[in-house]
Amino acid sequence: MTPSKQGLSSDLTPDPSSNPTANAASPNRALTLEDINADFSLVNTAAISPDSEQTVRFFSGESIPLEMHRVTTVKRLYLIDADERAKAIEGAGYNTFLLDNRDVFLDMLTDSGVNSMSIFQQAAMQAADDAYAGSATFYRLKNALDYVFGKEYFLPAHQGRACENIIAQSFVQPGTAVITNYHFTTTKAHILANGGSVIEVVPETSYDPSFEAPFKGDMDLDLLAAETERVGTENIAFVRIEAGTNLIGGQPVSLANMRAISKFCKERGLLLVFDASLLADNLYFIKTREEAEHGKTIHEIVKEIAGLMDIIYFSARKLGCARGGGIVTSDLALHEKMQPLVPLYEGFLTYGGMSVREMEAIAIGLLETCDFHVISQTPIFVEALVNLLEAKGVPCVKPAGGLGAHLDAMRFVDHIPQEEYPAGALCAAVYLASGIRNMERGTLSEERNPDGTEHLSNMELVRMAVPKRAFTLSQLHVIADRIGWLYEHRKLIGGLKFTDEPEQLRFFFGRLKPTSDWAEKLLAAFKKDMPSGV
Repeated sequence: MTPSKQGLSSDLTPDPSSNPTANAASPNRALTLEDINADFSLVNTAAISPDSEQTVRFFSGESIPLEMHRVTTVKRLYLIDADERAKAIEGAGYNTFLLDNRDVFLDMLTDSGVNSMSIFQQAAMQAADDAYAGSATFYRLKNALDYVFGKEYFLPAHQGRACENIIAQSFVQPGTAVITNYHFTTTKAHILANGGSVIEVVPETSYDPSFEAPFKGDMDLDLLAAETERVGTENIAFVRIEAGTNLIGGQPVSLANMRAISKFCKERGLLLVFDASLLADNLYFIKTREEAEHGKTIHEIVKEIAGLMDIIYFSARKLGCARGGGIVTSDLALHEKMQPLVPLYEGFLTYGGMSVREMEAIAIGLLETCDFHVISQTPIFVEALVNLLEAKGVPCVKPAGGLGAHLDAMRFVDHIPQEEYPAGALCAAVYLASGIRNMERGTLSEERNPDGTEHLSNMELVRMAVPKRAFTLSQLHVIADRIGWLYEHRKLIGGLKFTDEPEQLRFFFGRLKPTSDWAEKLLAAFKKDMPSGV
């Protein structure tokens, strides 16, 4: 089907004889931004132009993150006192996932589905076509994906882990392995559930929070080659790049490393899969840290990355600042192998379990990903928060990465053994001292070994997510202030042990309790210094 000039117009309707998930663009030319935007009066080309990438410098010489947006809608926050927080975390089994949001002051649990939308996304949601099959909304999203990635085929899914399920079921067989820079929790769970295994090939220095390198998410190419030789290409389901790396501090992957991995895979006939969920932050780091890429627009970088990959999948709860996900590829055979699983698990091929309103928002959010001043908002605020924390002596992962600031629990509470979940205990302590919710990314997020022993994590991190355009600079200061107080009282913090431990993904809904009365002692110390309790 050939689209009209109005690539995102509600008049755009599919050719009923065409494959609903095949490319909607004319085979004679690539989609342009003008095609995508022409008929959407509120979403104009200037609003998402990648041409203006200058960064404002302060005459004073101060390094302060500058919001390149104006707040138009706000949400009231509430801060309960320390006694109420103590009751709340005890009721949640010392698991921040199980806290009621009404008991949370600043929610730094995740960036997933909680990034602030733009006015253009909100406007686009009003144009949604709620047809079960053949929805015009699907084609608007598909055209946006085609513009951003240049991939011919699109399979919708309700979020990133649904994409992981489809990919794992399609390509992982019992006894096969997936080689990756570093795993994500649900990715690994899907691979293991299908009888596969995960091999991680980042260099050892990537596990050192204090080691500074611009791209700590890069694969060690010698280790990649050695593991491929050891396992055998016939036993490798696929090679996976996650950019950036969620569990080791949001550390990015360089474009040079992606090129080398793609070349390696092509020479050996290996399938290369790219998790683009955190791509927006990673693009910022490529643009600002990789000297060879300084002169390229964000969109040019995205298109080159896409051209290196066989399959790209993403959570639009992160990439796109809405709620959904998808898989794109230009290989028809790969597309057809995965396609039957979409209606089986997700919904029909033109909605895949997503709300059509969210699909409209994703389409605009993906286009906005090509705007430097949109993708910069999380990285510059993360860097500012890390700088504030370090000024108070708080150990963090360096350099500041994407997604959020990451506290190094192995240095923060070095007296707590890994078997007592130091990162989990520090999460609970942060909440007690501040009302701030964050996420454990350490041994608690791992699953036990087959013999029942703990699989000790390479790192013990507390992730303090910084959703895009969600926090203010004064809020960063109060975060740093409370964690600074906690660091001075860190020896009061003790370990945790399970009272209810699920076999899989235990960090989501397992319950724990302190190994001693440390929570009461910490609460008493806080109330002594902060008599108001807040």
